Amino acid sequence: MANVKVYNMKGEEVGSLDLSDKVFGADYNEPLIHQAVVTYLANQRQGTKSTLTRTEVRGGGIKPYRQKGTGRARQGSIRAPQWIKGGVVFAPKPRDFTKKMNTAAKRGAFVSALSKKVADGELLVVDELKVSAPKTKEMAAFKKALKLDKRTVIVMDEPDKDVILAARNIEKLSTIDVGEVNTYELVSNAVVVLTKGSAKKLEEAYC
Repeated sequence: MANVKVYNMKGEEVGSLDLSDKVFGADYNEPLIHQAVVTYLANQRQGTKSTLTRTEVRGGGIKPYRQKGTGRARQGSIRAPQWIKGGVVFAPKPRDFTKKMNTAAKRGAFVSALSKKVADGELLVVDELKVSAPKTKEMAAFKKALKLDKRTVIVMDEPDKDVILAARNIEKLSTIDVGEVNTYELVSNAVVVLTKGSAKKLEEAYC
């Protein structure tokens, strides 16, 4: 069972927390994590881009000039791809980029990524996360106290509007609800900060 230090918002150590090996001590499975990240990014794509082929561009039905005798290359339509305002070769069309991943594999990737953060010392736990007002300076002081110089995500056990507002203008710092955290958020951030409440909820969800 992994044991991590617990800090307060001033960066002071206030205790320790035992973490379940089922969630925070799993084996590292890079291929599974890669699959989860690729699936997540693919599912974020809208797939709505669209341009016109030469058959869809309006006009160009008449031959621009005669076939022979002009000294120029033969042309059949001013909507051919080589013409300005012509159609696009192999024009992109709306498509579905959605990928599917089994629930068990998705859970395995998440637990593996979370355990890797613990093993590398890139996971911090704070006893609670509260600000007196939605002021950037309070979260900036918190970031400085814990020396969060790299890209960091804070996983909150309950959505706190004041914390979200206080953190949103700080570079390399983001917040997310524990119910929305995923493998991509873990691997795309250098440091993961959990509250004691969010750590408990993750154990309840993945044990």
